Amino acid sequence: MEKIMILNGSPRAPRSNSKRYAAYVAKYSPWPTEYFEIRKNNHAQLRERMAEFSDVVLVFPLYADSLPVGVLNLLKSLEAAPPERRPVISVLVNCGFLEPGQNEIAVRIIRFFCRRNGYAFGSVLMAGSGEAILDTPFRFLVARKIRRLAGSIVRRRYEELRVTMPIGKRLFLMASTLYWVRYGKRFGVTRQQMQTPRIEG
Repeated sequence: MEKIMILNGSPRAPRSNSKRYAAYVAKYSPWPTEYFEIRKNNHAQLRERMAEFSDVVLVFPLYADSLPVGVLNLLKSLEAAPPERRPVISVLVNCGFLEPGQNEIAVRIIRFFCRRNGYAFGSVLMAGSGEAILDTPFRFLVARKIRRLAGSIVRRRYEELRVTMPIGKRLFLMASTLYWVRYGKRFGVTRQQMQTPRIEG
């Protein structure tokens, strides 16, 4: 049976934007879906369940131009002991940068893993402004692209898709700076403190 395993690879999965992206995948998928979170201690369980699915959609945020450590550790686990049946792996990655292309290195890592370990690689959606776009009037752009992502998986006509807020860099920088200044203020951190290279002291 064709069905999709949605894996949330965010380090803060239960309250993450990746969980919200995953909900869109489930909403627009014509096939049944099941949602799972990648944790330190559930790799064997995920590997076992993976054999029941035709497809996996990895949903995660960009971390230092790469994959979150939880996703990396799951891939190592799958390399060491692959599931009985290897599903097609698709990717939905989001970053806090305006440009979706910032996600390309992370996608290349997943492609390389798939090629090296005998998994078919499916579709990709790279989302820019990922922290913000879901809370703006532009979220319909995300919904549209995720609907297309889900459709491409079902049709087996894989695509590389991108989405971001249609605003200029200057406006995006102003808005994101305002967001982080307000966020820091909630925790007693000033703008000047956030701009210093010192982490402690």
